[in-house]
Amino acid sequence: MIRNEEIEKTEGEMLLRLCAAFLDALFPRRCPVCGDIVMPKGERICPECLSRLSFVASPACKKCGKELLQEEAEYCSDCSRRRRSFEYGIALLNYNQAAARSMAAIKYKNRREYLDFYAQAALSRLRGRLLSMEAECLVPVPIHPARMRKRGFNQAELLARKLGEGLGLPVRTDLLFRCRNTEPQKELGPQGRLKNLEKAFTAAPAADGPVPERVILVDDIYTTGSTIEACSRALGRAGVKKTYFFALCIGQGR
Repeated sequence: MIRNEEIEKTEGEMLLRLCAAFLDALFPRRCPVCGDIVMPKGERICPECLSRLSFVASPACKKCGKELLQEEAEYCSDCSRRRRSFEYGIALLNYNQAAARSMAAIKYKNRREYLDFYAQAALSRLRGRLLSMEAECLVPVPIHPARMRKRGFNQAELLARKLGEGLGLPVRTDLLFRCRNTEPQKELGPQGRLKNLEKAFTAAPAADGPVPERVILVDDIYTTGSTIEACSRALGRAGVKKTYFFALCIGQGR
């Protein structure tokens, strides 16, 4: 009986590999940086493109995780001036031009497969730090239903699910909701962004279980922190005691 189960398992693994090879031949993986077909096959990013990404290095802000220019500094200027509702957060990449183009391709050109590489890189580099937060679940930053209908997916949720598989953590989409479709925030400063988002998010009693005490918010880009702050406040009002965050990219120069 055990022997038959082993044979079935081996055959299943072979079938999965064959299916993966077939799909790769039909739809070859594209590099999240240059957009060309990845070579050599089997990789998730062109080796030469990896150097165009800037991974966050120490020293980094103890609150938001932003890379610091001064070795002796503990907090960035934003976090030094503003009280944060979240405990702290970490990010994978500095938001340089290569990262900006890649994030835009994911959201606006449906290149959601790029998240495979980014989730893999995050788990490889930051798995221990994420687990040390001792969160009960991952909570993706939600998008408004109108934007979901137009785009067809929420990149933060897709990323959270890939991270959740690697971390062994559930993804909860029943806690936090976007109830107002805010205007684009590119031209707004930190205070303007936060005011714009104050009533954009709401947290409701959990439909899939009790309200967790500790959660990790997941988003693609952290700039001024206004979105994470607004989400943290909403979760706090719903009973979450400690909110952490993970962002794929984080802004520089502050």
